[in-house]
Amino acid sequence: MTDAQGGQVVQSAVEVYEEFFVPGLFGQWPDRVLDGAGVQEADRVLDVGCGTGVLARAAVERVSRTGGVAGVDPNDGMLAVARRLSPDVTWKNGVAERLPYPEASFDRVVSQFALMFFTDRPAALAEMARVLAPGGSLAIATWASLDASPGYAAMVELLGELFGADAADALRAPFLLGDREGVHELVATVFTNPVVTRHDGTARFESIEAWVHTDVRGWTLADMINDDQYEMLLREAKRELTRFTDVHGRVAFPAPALITAAKA
Repeated sequence: MTDAQGGQVVQSAVEVYEEFFVPGLFGQWPDRVLDGAGVQEADRVLDVGCGTGVLARAAVERVSRTGGVAGVDPNDGMLAVARRLSPDVTWKNGVAERLPYPEASFDRVVSQFALMFFTDRPAALAEMARVLAPGGSLAIATWASLDASPGYAAMVELLGELFGADAADALRAPFLLGDREGVHELVATVFTNPVVTRHDGTARFESIEAWVHTDVRGWTLADMINDDQYEMLLREAKRELTRFTDVHGRVAFPAPALITAAKA
C-alpha cells in the first residue's frame, strides 16, 4: 500500500492537516462518533488511527478524570502534534492490525476516518474486538461515497484532468468505504449485528485558496504536486469550482459520513 492509499501524510503536511482539515472537516464528527459508541464518564476509550487526536481529545472531555483515553497511530508526525495538544491522552505508535494492548483493555473503541486506510481491515477489526472488554462497544466513522460529496467529486475530477490518475486517486482514497451495505458486510465479519447510519456533514473552507491549500498541503498530495502544479491547480480551481462558494467566497458543500456501531 502506498502512502497515498494508506493516508500517510508527510511531516510537512501534519501541521496543515491539524490547522485546516480539523476545523474544516473533521471537527464536526467526534461527538457523533462518541455517541455511537456510548462513551460516558469513567470509560476506558481507545482511538484507533487517531491522527492528530481530534476524536481522542473529545473523548477526554467525556470520560473525565475517572476514565482514560489512549490513541494509536503509525504516523510519528501526527502523534507529535497529538502529544503537544493533549498530554491527557496516552499516545502510542502502532498499527491497527497489531494493537499494542492486552485483551479486554477498553470499554469503548472508536475510529474516525481511518478504517479505509488500514492495510488489512478484517485483521484491524479483529484487533479492535480483542481489546474490547465484554459488553464494550465500537463506533467507526467512514466517509460516504464520493458522489455524495460534490465538492470533493469535482476536485478529484479536476486533479485527474490536470495531473492524472495517481493524483486523483490520492484524494479519492478517503471515500472508498462509502457504501453502507459494504461497510456493514465488512464489520459483520467480526462483530455481530453492526448498525450503519448515515449522517449529514458539511465541508467548510474560508476560500477556494484555503480549500486547495488544505487538500494539497495537508494531505498525501503534498509530495505529489510541485509548486508550479499547485499554482496551476489553484488557477483552475478558481475557474471551475466557484459553484461551491457563496457571495463572500467561502466554500461549503455536503460531506456526509457513515457511522457504524457494534457491541463486543
